Amino acid sequence: MGTDDSTFPNDGEGPVRPVTLSPFHMGRIPVTNELFAIFVRATGYLTDAETLGSSFVVRAHLTPELQGAQPTVLGAPWWCSVAHACWHAPEGIGSSLIGRGGHPVVHVSWNDALAFCHWSGQRLPTEAEWEYAARGGLKQKLYPWGDDLEPDGRHLCNIWQGQFPTHDEAADGYAGTCPVQAFPANSFGLYSMTGNTWEWCADWFGTDRTFLLDKVNPKGPRTGASRVLKGGSFLCHASYCNRYRVAARSSNTPQSSASNIGFRCASS
Repeated sequence: MGTDDSTFPNDGEGPVRPVTLSPFHMGRIPVTNELFAIFVRATGYLTDAETLGSSFVVRAHLTPELQGAQPTVLGAPWWCSVAHACWHAPEGIGSSLIGRGGHPVVHVSWNDALAFCHWSGQRLPTEAEWEYAARGGLKQKLYPWGDDLEPDGRHLCNIWQGQFPTHDEAADGYAGTCPVQAFPANSFGLYSMTGNTWEWCADWFGTDRTFLLDKVNPKGPRTGASRVLKGGSFLCHASYCNRYRVAARSSNTPQSSASNIGFRCASS
């Protein structure tokens, strides 16, 4: 697990270390809009974004009217805080899930993901489980399929191509999310482990490395302020967020949501 050749040393990707995991089941796909809708119909659940009344959306995906009307994030002006953006209205008022039933659900917080897992009798994967699953049996490769991002010129995941953040050429066929099975599965039969949307993990995020003492079924730090995210998203680009590598990691607070964050379930 991990890497010693880190693009982002402060992310705590390394060092490479041996980890032993008990057998577990990993969802073949991230939770889709269709699946999340079933959960909401059955429970009446309101997501954190719906309760708060807003969520974060990539500015380029908004209508021209909304682009000029929404506040941007300091230091990351490609993000806008959009009123009423949520899982069923991904770009705010006037947007819908038409044609996106098979896309990963987004605008879901860690709390929301956990609620779905409890309802479905599952759980979130640990970071170690997620990374093992994403590697698909390969050892110390950058991506679930090897070290070449585009082998033989083929796009194998949904990330940003072009000039970030002004223009996404969508050379892989998609700007924004794509269907969860749009690209081939890895050798474990798991789809969309890289790119498309970030995926929540169970662990608290930390970089102090003291938790590396746990070599069997590690669960990360005992406390923290943010939860681990893995996998990168459609917004990742080599010039800014080269975190679509298997060992890469990020984090966000448990109540946070955005148009590039989703999740998948696991079970013991």
